[in-house]
Amino acid sequence: MRAFPPLVVMIAAIAAGATMDATIKYLSQTNPVLLVALARYAFAAVISFGVWLHAGKPRITAAMWRGHSLRGVIIAVSAVAFFWSLTVLPLAEAVTISFIYPLVAPFVARAMLGERVRASAIVAAIVGFMGVLVAVLGAPSASAGSQHALGLLAVFFSALTFAVSMVMMRARALTDGPIIVGLMASFVPGVIVAAPAIALSPPPRLGDWPVFVFLGGIAALFMYLISNAYARAEAQQLAPIHYTELLWASLYGFALFHETPRLQLVLGATLIIAACLYAAYHERKLAAKAAARPA
Repeated sequence: MRAFPPLVVMIAAIAAGATMDATIKYLSQTNPVLLVALARYAFAAVISFGVWLHAGKPRITAAMWRGHSLRGVIIAVSAVAFFWSLTVLPLAEAVTISFIYPLVAPFVARAMLGERVRASAIVAAIVGFMGVLVAVLGAPSASAGSQHALGLLAVFFSALTFAVSMVMMRARALTDGPIIVGLMASFVPGVIVAAPAIALSPPPRLGDWPVFVFLGGIAALFMYLISNAYARAEAQQLAPIHYTELLWASLYGFALFHETPRLQLVLGATLIIAACLYAAYHERKLAAKAAARPA
């Protein structure tokens, strides 16, 4: 994975994450959200455990357990909120609202990691947020059920807690490495949601088992890729790349759930992509300057 730049790894991670979200929405149509959350983390934990074994069983210390336990609680709460929002909102709409994460991530990173918030990160966030606003213009309120407002609140809450968990992941990834981070990010939330999921949910349909296994695999790939990217680059450098998920969500929404993208969504995506390209270009210039500077 070191052969690829962090931005490329991050783009691949977002593609995997969008695939995971579409799979979650599909499964949540016929299965309880808690059961889908348990499957997402349980199968991913099994796959991540195999990766951990193959890597020579890197040591997991008590300090790692403490750090990942706190992050695991935040991940579980954030995930269940977002998974539930997918049951009442169109995929592209839920993903679009979740884009408040890149707006707050640099400032969370500043508070938690002491990273300097560069002007380019602020500009990219503003332009991206403008794209989000344009994308949600003209959303058909008539199709929204009584739970639509609750779905929006769930996405907002999920995005805020996700920002905290992702910055925490960068802090852990710098010391623990992506293999341990990927394993703990699946195992700990899985343990947290296991009891309520088993107690409150009926068994999944037999025909859904292959999809549940696929969900675990794509979730494990997502966590490995994203933790690898965050271990090698600052949070504010990677945050704007999350906007590319809108393209994937629109594609999956159209292909799987018959959700036709609106013109406003396309225009908003254009602004979002422009913000991503600007952030990536600026970071490349800074990296080139740093490499050319005498030691």
